[in-house]
Amino acid sequence: MDRNYDFEKHRAVAKSDAPKIAYVRPVKVCDLPQDVQARAQGRQTLYALHDADGAPLALVAERDMAFMLARQNDLAPVNAH
Repeated sequence: MDRNYDFEKHRAVAKSDAPKIAYVRPVKVCDLPQDVQARAQGRQTLYALHDADGAPLALVAERDMAFMLARQNDLAPVNAH
């Protein structure tokens, strides 16, 4: 084994290469602002996509769409409740 191997550098690279998580959670339309409710087209539930820190990224009509959107943006989607 190379005695000069930089383990800290390896950990930093490995951490930066890890997929970033995005959380997908259902949101009741009635809990959203009136202007968003008006555009919900009769849906009772929409799906919010949030980053790992909880910041909102998107609000979409379908759960599958939220997962697809996350993956298209190099995020790893997971369910959140």
